[in-house]
Amino acid sequence: MSFMQPTLVALAIGLFGVAVGYVLRHIIAQQQRNSIELKVKQLLLDAKTDAHKTLEGAKQKADSVLEQAKREERQRETLLRKLEERVGQKEELIEKRRAAFEGEVRTLERQKHGLESRMKAIESIEEQKKKELERLAGLSEEEAKGELLKSVEKKHETDILARMQKIETFGQKRLEQRAHEILAAIIQRLASSTASEITTTTVSIPSEDIKGKIIGKEGRNIRALERAAGVEVIVDDTPGSIVISSFDPIRRHITKIALENLILDGRIQPARIEETVEKAKAEIEKMIKEAGEAAIYEVGVFDIDPRLTSLLGRLKFRTSFGQNVLQHSIEMTHLAGMLASELGADVQIAKKGALLHDIGKAVDHEVQGTHVEIGRRILQKFNVDQQIIQAMQSHHEEYPYETLESIIVQTVDALSAGRPGARRDTVDNYLKRLEDLERIAADFDGVEKSYAIQAGREIRIFVTPEKISDLEMKKLARSVADRVEEELKYPGEIKVHVIRETRAVEHAR
Repeated sequence: MSFMQPTLVALAIGLFGVAVGYVLRHIIAQQQRNSIELKVKQLLLDAKTDAHKTLEGAKQKADSVLEQAKREERQRETLLRKLEERVGQKEELIEKRRAAFEGEVRTLERQKHGLESRMKAIESIEEQKKKELERLAGLSEEEAKGELLKSVEKKHETDILARMQKIETFGQKRLEQRAHEILAAIIQRLASSTASEITTTTVSIPSEDIKGKIIGKEGRNIRALERAAGVEVIVDDTPGSIVISSFDPIRRHITKIALENLILDGRIQPARIEETVEKAKAEIEKMIKEAGEAAIYEVGVFDIDPRLTSLLGRLKFRTSFGQNVLQHSIEMTHLAGMLASELGADVQIAKKGALLHDIGKAVDHEVQGTHVEIGRRILQKFNVDQQIIQAMQSHHEEYPYETLESIIVQTVDALSAGRPGARRDTVDNYLKRLEDLERIAADFDGVEKSYAIQAGREIRIFVTPEKISDLEMKKLARSVADRVEEELKYPGEIKVHVIRETRAVEHAR
């Protein structure tokens, strides 16, 4: 019993402590809860206050923006009203102008119709007058015009020629003066080489006395030689030689042979000169044939038509970009044969195509068209094998490559022409210009012969006296000069010299 009492006391004390602790804990929790509620209420109150302030500020800002928008809208409305007023005024002004313009157009239309009717009446009257005049005169308008011009020209031909000569003399003086000024200004700035080895041939003479015989009385012998051969003969102070100038090497060789024969013969006069030139031409034809035959023998191609052989020989006197065309063709033929043998192509077809590829250049200054097209026509005319024509026609890529041999010919052409020193472009262009000069002159009616001389600075035109009068000769010179200016490009100026000579020939038997 005494043991149980302390235990109960301790238990009671423990229960009391628990109860006191619970009460204290409850009191403390209640106080904390009250404190938190106060803080929450305070926060809510502060938030409401801030929200109210923010709302008030937003309302004030919205009111300000709205007021600004209203002011801007009022300004835009004012501006639009002003623009509408201005547009309305402009539309009104445009409408008035349009009405006035339409009125003017209607007035002009009425005037136009009136003028057209008057013009028709005038034309009808003029046509009646013209018909009446033609009926009375027995000539049409064009015929009457032609007759009038002919009569005026015939009546005043002397005056026209004198005036033209006066104008030419005055213009020539001015040109010479200007030329001297230009030369004086540039003589120290320009130096260029000449192509004398391409365009001239020198003939040796045994003595200076021969020069006088070649020139003849008042230059008649030298003029006869130049006319017969189509070259320019230069007789200057150079001892022991005379220079023959022409872009055509055949003409130069003919003149050289003729001069040498005349010097040996000693009889130098116009009739003998013409006879000797004709003999020299026959001799040159023989040389051409021999040159063609030698070329064929050299390359080993023998079944060529003799007429083609002669054309081939003409290439001996033809150059392309400074390269001799016959030697170029022979070189190509050797290359084509070797290349065809290596590639397994037809050697004979390749060699013939290479040999005849430039055959058109033998006559390209006489026939219109490119030398390829001219060559094709020549070969077709002589019934040459079509395979040879196909082999030669593509060497400038004007026709497609149809056979292996055509590719070989084009290749060896490039090889021969492209080797160092083979060609000079400027020489060929220069010779082409001289050929074009002669071609242009020959296109006019009444022209008998035409020769480009003096390195292309002069062209001499010989006309038929029965077809061209003295006045028409002047017109012809002007027409040729105009056409040269239109079609050719050249430095400096070109002198067009028209010559009209009358000869009477009879035979005593």
